[in-house]
Amino acid sequence: MFFTYLRRELRRRRKAALVVASGLALGIALVIVVSSVSAGMGRAQDKVLQSLYGLGTDMTVTKAAAPAGSDAQRPRFRFDAQDDGSGGEQSSDRVMVRGFQTLAGSTVGRVGAQSGVADAVGGLSLQVVKVSGAFTRGRFEQGEGGGGQGFGRGGAQPSPQGRVEGGGADFDVNNYSVYGTDVTKPALGPLTSSKITSGRSFTRSETDARVAVADAAYAKEKKLKTGSTVTVKGTGFKVVGIATADSGDAAADLYVPLKQAQTLAGAKGKVTTIYVKATDSQRIGSVKSEIQKDVPGTTVTTSADLAGTVSGSLSTASSLAAGVGKWLSIVVLAAAFLVAGLLTSSAVSRRVREFGTLKALGWKSGRVTRQVVGEAVVNGLVGGALGIALGLAGAYAVTAVSPTLQAQLGGGSGAGGGGFGGFRGGPGREAAGKTLDVALTAPVSLTTIALAVGLAVTGGLVAGAFGGWRASRLRPADALRRVE
Repeated sequence: MFFTYLRRELRRRRKAALVVASGLALGIALVIVVSSVSAGMGRAQDKVLQSLYGLGTDMTVTKAAAPAGSDAQRPRFRFDAQDDGSGGEQSSDRVMVRGFQTLAGSTVGRVGAQSGVADAVGGLSLQVVKVSGAFTRGRFEQGEGGGGQGFGRGGAQPSPQGRVEGGGADFDVNNYSVYGTDVTKPALGPLTSSKITSGRSFTRSETDARVAVADAAYAKEKKLKTGSTVTVKGTGFKVVGIATADSGDAAADLYVPLKQAQTLAGAKGKVTTIYVKATDSQRIGSVKSEIQKDVPGTTVTTSADLAGTVSGSLSTASSLAAGVGKWLSIVVLAAAFLVAGLLTSSAVSRRVREFGTLKALGWKSGRVTRQVVGEAVVNGLVGGALGIALGLAGAYAVTAVSPTLQAQLGGGSGAGGGGFGGFRGGPGREAAGKTLDVALTAPVSLTTIALAVGLAVTGGLVAGAFGGWRASRLRPADALRRVE
């Protein structure tokens, strides 16, 4: 009897049912669109952060660099003058640790042994300054303009400064970055922010091999390809692969095995950055605190710290989606529930004679209430179905258009103590002013669909509560008064 009466009443009152369902549909559709856009914002921000610190990395451990004006930061180049005055080609490389002070390799093990740490890997960031040219009857010495901070495509490009004592010179200065990566743990480290587009990556057995992976932009600039040889401080490295950054700048121009980088810099057993992966994202905060206690003097930077340095339209849109969008959804949904309840209550009032007659025939108030609630729940489910359809259409439209958002990467000092630069694969890269374009999508998850179904049922129950309350107050005498 319940379902027969329900089907008859819904068919007879199609317009009223459609009005209630449409109100709920709009509220639910807005919730779906806002949720999916917020998820798309999160994906876009994750993509930006991955370009900075590498896939799978939850935090990095670094130690602040020495003051920029210290003597250790200024490479010196000296060349022998040609006594006969004829001149001659000469070159000199200086390999310097870039961006941060070095940490003992044993620190990687200490960090990896912390509770809540799934894995940890060390890396060594280097800057190579190569001066080559012809020098006659004198000595060339590079002064402060050749400081070890900010070289390479990812940083500032200072003009080389130097002087020639007692002779002449015609020279070139070539600055590029080299990163020593632990080839036994390819899932962590700066190279994970790039993908191999030619050749191959390192193998786990190449821990001390003279092989290199070149960044695509640097390879194009220097006309390198797979099989080419690059020379760093007199050591030849065979290029086995070309890597292209997923977004933004690459962490370094060249990647070499960690042991080779340590040999080049004379920093045996040293690292500049420790990349850490936590066992659970919920434990990142506690892991950070434990590392800071166990390894004093270091700076631990998490992805949450780094997210605060991302500005631009991506950041603005994320704030709007999380703030205004969230509250707008709540207000519209609450309004839809209220309107559905009032409309249902009004519909019950118009059916006073019908329900009064049913009570006169022996229907209990509970049975009448259940009938009204059943109708309201069905209306809510219909509204939920319409809302899901509208929400999916809206999310698809956003994804199809894929509006471009800009992420301004800033807030890092490059040579600072673990801020933006610490997470940038190669510490010491100057990121201020770098802008990335990110396409926005609006993915709809099963969780969002489940939320929409739950809201539809809730809306139906709210409307049913209004109508049921009104129906429960009806008495058989109400029907007689209405007839009169």
